[in-house]
Amino acid sequence: MKLLVVYYSMYGHIYKMAEAAAEGARSVAGVTAELRRVPETLPREVLEKMGALQAQQQQNHIPICTVEELGAADAVIFATPTRFGNMCGQMRQFLDATGKLWMSGALVGKAGSVMASSNTQHGGQEATILSFHITLLHQGMVVVGLPYTFKGQMTGEEISGCSPYGASTIAGPDGSRSPSDNELAGARFQGAHVAEIARKLTA
Repeated sequence: MKLLVVYYSMYGHIYKMAEAAAEGARSVAGVTAELRRVPETLPREVLEKMGALQAQQQQNHIPICTVEELGAADAVIFATPTRFGNMCGQMRQFLDATGKLWMSGALVGKAGSVMASSNTQHGGQEATILSFHITLLHQGMVVVGLPYTFKGQMTGEEISGCSPYGASTIAGPDGSRSPSDNELAGARFQGAHVAEIARKLTA
C-alpha cells in the first residue's frame, strides 16, 4: 500500500512535520510512504528576499508531485503552512489542477489527512486544516484526523500545536522555532493512523 505525504514548506517547518508523518506511516506493516513537494510558484529572487532560498534548496532532493502520482496513491497526507487561515497559494494551485482526478473519481474512498503550521499559537492552524478538508470531501476522500488517543494534544505543560483535526506546529513570530518533540510525535502518530485506516479501506 502506497501513502504519499504531499507538502509545501517555505522555511522547513512543514518539511520536518512531513518527514515525521512519513516515518510514522512506514511503521505500519506493508506500507510504503513517500514525500512529494508541490511546485513552487514564487520566483527565485522573491524567495531570496524572503530569506527562504536556503531552506528551499535543502528540499531539492524531494521530487515534485504530479497529479498522476496523487491519483495512484492509496492515501495522502497533505501538509501546508497557514496563509490567513487557509492553505498556502502553492498548495491551492496544485490542488486546482486535479480536476481530472475529480472527473474520474480517482480519489474517491481514499484516506486523506491534513497537517499545518503557523507563526503563532492562534494563527489559524485549525481553520487551515478544516478549510482544507472541503477540497478532500469534494474529491470524495475519507477525511482522517488526529484522534485523542494521541495524548500529546492534551498537554498543558508547553505551548504546542496539534488538535483533533490534525498535527500542527508553531514556527514563532520570527520563524525561529522548530517543531517540538510533541508536535513531531503528533505527526508520526497521524502518519501511522492514516496508514492503518488506509489499510482497512484497501483490504
